[in-house]
Amino acid sequence: MKNLLTLSILILAFIACNNTEEKTVQVSDNEKLVKQYFEHFNKHEWTKMADMYAENAEFKDPSLGQGIIKQTKKQIIEKYSELNQVFPDLHDKVIQMYPSGKKHIIVEFVSSGTASDNSKFELPICSVITIENGIITKDFTYYDNFDEEQTQ
Repeated sequence: MKNLLTLSILILAFIACNNTEEKTVQVSDNEKLVKQYFEHFNKHEWTKMADMYAENAEFKDPSLGQGIIKQTKKQIIEKYSELNQVFPDLHDKVIQMYPSGKKHIIVEFVSSGTASDNSKFELPICSVITIENGIITKDFTYYDNFDEEQTQ
């Protein structure tokens, strides 16, 4: 009886260790994917970046309006190409990534750029990215969308 109890405890410990290891691999893959995403962004590789999304990914983004908006890869490429025209040195600096469960990564970053008139912007942003089967299916982005003139 004592041997059976010991064997049962060892089996449960083994299963628990294997489950933890599996989750770590999944989160690690998601973190790698998000790092690759920001590399494409900073190199202005809009097509490669858009290819990381599902065909009709869901977005929450103040620049797109209220609520959840579905965007195609083509729309993603157009949006960032236009933004890049205004800010040729567009860049995102990742401050921290926070894995959250099997499907989510929360990313804290600062977006910056310089327009042709030498005006600069620096915007702290937080995104909650949902990844399913190696593809970004949701990108819920939060930042202060108030114009300085509106708040004065």
